[in-house]
Amino acid sequence: EDRVSQSAAVLLDRIVRQGRAFGIHVLLGSQTLGGAYTLARATIGQMVIRIALQCNEADAYLIMDQDNPAPRLLSRPGEGIYNDAAGALEGNSPFQAVWLPEGVRDDWLAKIRARADEKQFPGPFIFEGNAAADVRENQDLRDVLGSAPAEAPVRSRIWIGAPNAIKGPTEATFQRQSGANLLIAGQSEERSLTILAVALVSLAAQFPKGAARFVVLDSAPPGFPEREFIERVGRAVPHEVVFGSNAGLAEIMAALADDLKKRSASQAPAPEIFLLINGLQNFKKLRQEDEFGFSSGGGEMKPDAVLQTLISDGPANGIHILAACDTYNNATRFLGRKTLAEFEMRVLFQMSASDSAGLIDSPEAGSLGLHRAIYYNDREGYTEIFRPYGRPAADWIEKAERMMAGKGK
Repeated sequence: EDRVSQSAAVLLDRIVRQGRAFGIHVLLGSQTLGGAYTLARATIGQMVIRIALQCNEADAYLIMDQDNPAPRLLSRPGEGIYNDAAGALEGNSPFQAVWLPEGVRDDWLAKIRARADEKQFPGPFIFEGNAAADVRENQDLRDVLGSAPAEAPVRSRIWIGAPNAIKGPTEATFQRQSGANLLIAGQSEERSLTILAVALVSLAAQFPKGAARFVVLDSAPPGFPEREFIERVGRAVPHEVVFGSNAGLAEIMAALADDLKKRSASQAPAPEIFLLINGLQNFKKLRQEDEFGFSSGGGEMKPDAVLQTLISDGPANGIHILAACDTYNNATRFLGRKTLAEFEMRVLFQMSASDSAGLIDSPEAGSLGLHRAIYYNDREGYTEIFRPYGRPAADWIEKAERMMAGKGK
């Protein structure tokens, strides 16, 4: 009997009472209506059609009305009562459910599936709160993978999970303006890596060949499953993808600094660059040291200073950063509070209430469950709870690779 359940009961009652006038209909199924956690009698009273199978006397009176105990008298398997008179005795219509052998049932289900695919039926919205979202169910991403972009988009999108509402998949957008960076915060390394991997595929599918470049910094050692997974995703992308680790970090960051300098000095068109950092807290050279950040050997900037510059000046010049970090303390230690503010888009997994408040000015992430995350957009001023994607299977990556490779044919 908490606030959420009370709010849900009120909303369900409103849908039952008013929804049918707007074409919204409710079908509910339950093994029992008894117990403390059940529908309000007033809500049940608004449901004119009742279908009852064999049940006990208490449920019979709850399903029908107080003068109609007929469901308790049912005895044969599959026997039921259809009532379209709000449970009144005179509305009873006994029936016998049809039983189909497994082979016949599977055959008809296959025919229905084929018919739905032929008619391009979008399918039902199914909410599974106790499981990670499945990227294969993302119709928007499938459409992008199957299209052939003629030019780079003004706003590129990444899909990060399934919504907790009847709407499209949760997405973050990147365009050439300050603050267009994404921070992923939380100690779930697998889910953070999955968001980066799906983002890599999502972005690659929206750009024609040569219009985008990707730099992936992964802290996992070579040969680890996490490293092999992100490298496999990178090989599926028909764009230039550079992988780096702590060993070659200085050279990669220096090249990005040169690229940013050229872009700032010239307004000539240049491909979008997306820098993906998995495990920011493991790249010690990227930890902010001081305000100057120049190496002792000359005027070359240190990697940490380059990262600060890329975060603040990169988005306006077509360079965006997607970084995953485990805690708020490490994020502020590596980036500093001022630079952290340049990440206007943030994804939070379950964390302490204090870390959540530090990142989004709300302790909401402290109460998230296992398969929940928060997407926060500072520019647009809203938060959204969603279900992050589980790690894609190898066959999905192979299919995405084939679809993207076929665009140029």
